[in-house]
Amino acid sequence: MDFQDRTVVITGAAGNLGRAVAGAFARRGARLALVAREREQLAQAYGEEHERMLFASADLTQLAEVEAAVHATLQRCGRIDVLCNLAGAFRMGTTVHETTDADWNLLFDANMKSMLHMARAIVPAMIAAGGGKIVNVAASSAGRGLARMGAYCASKDTVIRITESMAAELREKGINVNCVLPSIIDTPENRAAMPNADPSHWVDPDALADTILFLASDAARAIHGAALPVVGLS
Repeated sequence: MDFQDRTVVITGAAGNLGRAVAGAFARRGARLALVAREREQLAQAYGEEHERMLFASADLTQLAEVEAAVHATLQRCGRIDVLCNLAGAFRMGTTVHETTDADWNLLFDANMKSMLHMARAIVPAMIAAGGGKIVNVAASSAGRGLARMGAYCASKDTVIRITESMAAELREKGINVNCVLPSIIDTPENRAAMPNADPSHWVDPDALADTILFLASDAARAIHGAALPVVGLS
């Protein structure tokens, strides 16, 4: 997979998966536009910004901030070829009837609204350029309701439905829209939260990054609206 001279926008770039995906694209020649809430998070994760790695700070729930970050990227790079919507949030533990409005809003804002705002800002530029690739992150727990995970399951199921709708709308415009459905990702945070679990059954971030790169590549040009499970041994 060759991404030489292609511009890839990655949200949630300062996180564990974001770093894995950014590294995988960089090794294949991509120019990166990395997005996080705070620029300092990106500097801590990647060091100094340079010509082939741009930093952008934005609260993805605020459309004006997203549009400003995308405009700056287009000004510097000329076009955006790939959008990877990795930003998101996880909460569990309460029943549906006990889940507060704040938690419902947090999960739908982080998992769904952030993706919609990036689409609003970037899709018109992709259409004007003649095409592009969008890869969203849902979850293996989407598509069904699990006890004490109602808000999370609902928000991630919405990611799948929006992915399918966007794919149907944009396939004739040369834009592929797909999503991945990871199970538990092997991160230091998850190991700390579940010390008795076997992380060898979880999904390695680099393995998930490889799947995302495939969906962003020319090899996936015939794939539209897929929700691809990435579950390791779980």
